[in-house]
Amino acid sequence: MDEADFNALADAELARLESLLDACGIDFDCEVKPGGILELEFENGTKIIVNRHTAAREIWLAAKSGGFHFRPENGRWLGTRDGADFYVVLSRCMAEQSGEPVSLKG
Repeated sequence: MDEADFNALADAELARLESLLDACGIDFDCEVKPGGILELEFENGTKIIVNRHTAAREIWLAAKSGGFHFRPENGRWLGTRDGADFYVVLSRCMAEQSGEPVSLKG
């Protein structure tokens, strides 16, 4: 996949994520930054950063519990280490940091 195709795919996924975050029902601030970056900040001051990493052709997630990398595979974004679904991992991280149950459906 070339850079332009990856950026289009990742940007579409991040836009979809934005919509899911708007509808998830928990309290946090979401700031969209240039370059394919979403910054989530919770009431306790912790943050989660989701961004596209064009050079690696991955979406990266940085949370209090660690850093995770996801590659597109058959219409899903799967963890490079364990094959975990991006939305499952993000939901878990958001729940840990917000103290509320979160279930994002990707």
